Amino acid sequence: MSTAESQSNNVPEPDFDLEKHFLPAWAKKPSSENQYANYAGEPGRRDDRRRERSDRPPRPHGPPEGARARPGPQDQRRPRDRDDRPRRHDLPRREEKPIELPPVNVTFVPDASGVDSLARQIKMTGRAYPLFEIALMVLEKPERHSVTFSVRKNAEGTTLQPLFLCVLDDTVWLTEDEAVSYVLERHFTTFYRPERTQIDPPKGTYTFVAQCGMSGIILGPPNYHGYQDQLRKLHQERFSKMPFEVFKARVRIVRDEAVVKKWIEEQSWKTEYVCLNLPEPLKLGSRDEVENHFRQTHLPNIIRQEESVHLSGVASRRLRQPALARLIRVSWEQQRRFPLQVATVLSQQFATRGLQFFKVNRSVTHVAVARPHYLDLDATPVSDGIRRIVLYVNEHPKCTRRQLVEALAPRPQPGLPEGATAPAPAEPTPEENQTVADLHWLVHQGHVIEFANGALETAKKPVPKPPKPTPPEAAPVAAGEKLPGEGAAPAATEPPPDTSVVASEPEDEIAPAVDPAASEAPILAPVQEPPDSVDPGEAFPLPPSSGTPADSSGTPA
Repeated sequence: MSTAESQSNNVPEPDFDLEKHFLPAWAKKPSSENQYANYAGEPGRRDDRRRERSDRPPRPHGPPEGARARPGPQDQRRPRDRDDRPRRHDLPRREEKPIELPPVNVTFVPDASGVDSLARQIKMTGRAYPLFEIALMVLEKPERHSVTFSVRKNAEGTTLQPLFLCVLDDTVWLTEDEAVSYVLERHFTTFYRPERTQIDPPKGTYTFVAQCGMSGIILGPPNYHGYQDQLRKLHQERFSKMPFEVFKARVRIVRDEAVVKKWIEEQSWKTEYVCLNLPEPLKLGSRDEVENHFRQTHLPNIIRQEESVHLSGVASRRLRQPALARLIRVSWEQQRRFPLQVATVLSQQFATRGLQFFKVNRSVTHVAVARPHYLDLDATPVSDGIRRIVLYVNEHPKCTRRQLVEALAPRPQPGLPEGATAPAPAEPTPEENQTVADLHWLVHQGHVIEFANGALETAKKPVPKPPKPTPPEAAPVAAGEKLPGEGAAPAATEPPPDTSVVASEPEDEIAPAVDPAASEAPILAPVQEPPDSVDPGEAFPLPPSSGTPADSSGTPA
């Protein structure tokens, strides 16, 4: 691939700017924009009509003097019984038949390269993003996901609806006949070449011919040999859903000399089909012979029956089969309302890339580099910079990174003379770099959570779980004394508790391990330096958060 082609393929999306993408909708519009700048009003508004009426002279009431009053239209109208008119609820309702979809499973799978891009951004920024919003972002464009069709089977293992794949262009069909008709229509020249040879024209005098009133195909005189075969063939190929008698009624008799001459010219040529890609030359005399030859020679290699077909998102939008195209649209709309299936696949893909999950307010699942991990400042030795960050975020919940840096590492603001403009921002100071580095370490350890909208929160202290009640000890029984209920029918008891092994949930917050050797030395150096910015050339951007989370207790997803 050339350099120009590689550069053209790596062009970022126009809406990939993360800073702009995470802004709310109202903040993306300029504040000086006037939505009604070009509004000139609607003609004939009620106020204008009232103003015109007020300018007219008042009309005199009643008939002119000396004139005889005529009965008005209301007086001449004969009263009508209102009960005779049909009411809306009495009219028969037209029942709409539900759209039947083929019994085929549809799965939307996020693109692997796009998931790599998202995982890389999450690890670099350390932010926590709502999983379902990422799933909606994946569904926005077909380039960001692929589609998998899979067959359904009944209890006996029989396939309810088979799938047929054309290997020439990865199109999917529900029947073998549909696939064969498509290949002979779209890829006919790949297997056959038509050849026309001039022959003697039909003998006799013809003054009229029959012509299809819908397609315009000239069928020839009704008394010509082969007319009935031509008529039935056209009905089968083009209008098979229409009853034959209805189709036959649409055929008209044309006595135009030009149309008759055109049919004679068509009959003066014979079309044969040369088979290509064969060791020996072979000619076929009709399209029926061509279809039979294709089924016997090329069908096993061109059309395959599959139980699962994987297509790109773009290819799935170009399906020629109407029922499958409708199934794709309905499934996509269902996922747009609630993308549970896409979010499930995303969580599996993110988990294999080392990302963690937790819930905010026990409902909204977020993905981040680490789960919330409570930092006990009284029990854990930390540096002064880290302590100041944790205390500031606790005192200012939902603050942003910029507010934190401006508060903990303020820059001196020299006075400017009158009329002078503020200088361009200088390089970050060492205090700012240290504050950003400490915050970066806290975020990647889970002690501080930075959400997609930029809000900062500290991991809350986990609530201790109440201890399990212990069963009371049984009193000793004296010798010869019967137990309560002994000798009688056994009383009904509760079933024993389920002792099956269940995967326990990870703790919401885990106390940090303290090295005894480092009990006197504070933690000063973060694990790694934070990135200055995120590469805007990723495959697709991360979604904006729907709102600032109110709780970051870190309930594991």
